[in-house]
Amino acid sequence: MGAFELDETELYAMTKQVSQFFSRFNNEEDQFGKKYNPGTKEYRNSQKRKQILPLLFDNENARTTSALRDYFIDDLTKPKSGNYLEFLNGRWYAEVSATFIHEGREVNIILFLMIEKENLGSKWVLTNVYYPAFNKLFPEGELAEREKHFLHPMSHELDFMNIYKAFNEPQVIEYYGRKSFHPDFLSLFFYEIKMGRIKFKSVDQLKFHIYQIESWYFEVAYLNRKGNNSGWLITNLMYMDEKEKNNFIKLYEP
Repeated sequence: MGAFELDETELYAMTKQVSQFFSRFNNEEDQFGKKYNPGTKEYRNSQKRKQILPLLFDNENARTTSALRDYFIDDLTKPKSGNYLEFLNGRWYAEVSATFIHEGREVNIILFLMIEKENLGSKWVLTNVYYPAFNKLFPEGELAEREKHFLHPMSHELDFMNIYKAFNEPQVIEYYGRKSFHPDFLSLFFYEIKMGRIKFKSVDQLKFHIYQIESWYFEVAYLNRKGNNSGWLITNLMYMDEKEKNNFIKLYEP
């Protein structure tokens, strides 16, 4: 009987779903998962949040057990707007590490997704991918080297007969694009999928990047282990101003 009670306690303590993580983070449900009525004093109660929030951190991780965590919790429980998580408010992203078959071998490709509103509902949509093989196709290159590859401004007077130069050097064809050109890896990924050269095999890992809280960024991942400190937990925490956030968000939404 005692063992059963321990297991039951762990079951209640574990944050089993991402939606439950959101509810606990905001203090919108009790320890048994029963939703608070928005009109009650318990709903989003700051004092209760101070008790619940420490349980949502990975307590075996030095990055989430420092004074920074306490400062974060203190900041969250001050009376101000923007300190609650909202499912449809954007600025949170899924990172899916998946195995694909490319050219006959297994490769790892990172998929980034976000929630997009549609009609009366919402859906997850792909926003970007990270695959080193794609990046190698478009190396940054030194500025001096890039400046060697151009079409003379009077090329039009020659009916662009010199445009052959761009196609004689396919490895740097992008140097002939405009300065603002950036490769669209998601379109390249879709193309390779359509051509049958990349085939999906499995999802390996999942984590979430959350930028909704003013001046903060944190990462949420699933920790499958015994004890009360398990399930969906905060595994990384950073103080981050809005300018820095916007730079990071470009990785997910180019």
